[in-house]
Amino acid sequence: MLEHLNGALDYIEQNLENEIDEQEIAKRAFCSVYHFKRMFAYLAGIPLQEYIRRRRLTHAALDLQDKTVKVIDIAVKYGYHSPDSFTRAFHNLHGITPTEARMTNRSLTSYPPMTFRISIGGSEPMRYRIEQKEALQLIGVSNRVVAIDHGEHPGVEQVWKSTDNKTYTRLRSLNNVEPFGIVHVSFSEGVRIQREFDYYMAVASTEQCPENLSHLIVPAMTWVIFEVKVPWEKEKWHRIYGEWFPSSGYEQAEGPMIQVGPDIEVGLEKQVFTEEIDVEIWIPIVKIS
Repeated sequence: MLEHLNGALDYIEQNLENEIDEQEIAKRAFCSVYHFKRMFAYLAGIPLQEYIRRRRLTHAALDLQDKTVKVIDIAVKYGYHSPDSFTRAFHNLHGITPTEARMTNRSLTSYPPMTFRISIGGSEPMRYRIEQKEALQLIGVSNRVVAIDHGEHPGVEQVWKSTDNKTYTRLRSLNNVEPFGIVHVSFSEGVRIQREFDYYMAVASTEQCPENLSHLIVPAMTWVIFEVKVPWEKEKWHRIYGEWFPSSGYEQAEGPMIQVGPDIEVGLEKQVFTEEIDVEIWIPIVKIS
């Protein structure tokens, strides 16, 4: 598995000046594009395309030291077809423009190539179960969320703050099938991983969805269900994607990710937990063929 993952990273590194085929990346990692991109994002802390962008702009900064090469030629070399788009991307990463990088002795930012390495893990047991579930309807309050790297996403907090007690009580009353309790759902359609997703604070229900709420139909799927506690650190995601998945014979399937619990205090952005609370994380999976 380690060899396969590093083979995928080697392919990226060898093709920074060419078009990078996500299907080829996944093929070398012996998994689906969908699973690889999610696994990479959780382990690396950034989306796959952001990693590729940073590696290309790191190389571009080195190429700029050769003053005989035109800036536009370097831009095209790394996939930018206009000087403006290259300048914006370069400035966002390095804090200066390509021209300033060439003409001054300002510091630049370097992102080295990633490598997957073996680490000693598994010191803490991971409690999980695998279950097949029939299709279910989720009813709740939803919002389009732009993800951030650290802390709770503002779009999620907006749902918590804007929901009143009457709506929350009505929502709880609709919960008549498993899973029981408030669920927190993140869902983005398609294989392409973006920085946006739909968040639902919802319940499972067979009732008709009220007009003031949203609903999501989840098809019959196989799930790995992890028993965890909140609040929790992102390192626990590393254990799921860095320890459990590589040794399980499964990969993540397309579909929503569901957290069962906890209840929240509506009207507040920040949810404060004075003690750890048991919750479940549901991740859709398929057997690796």
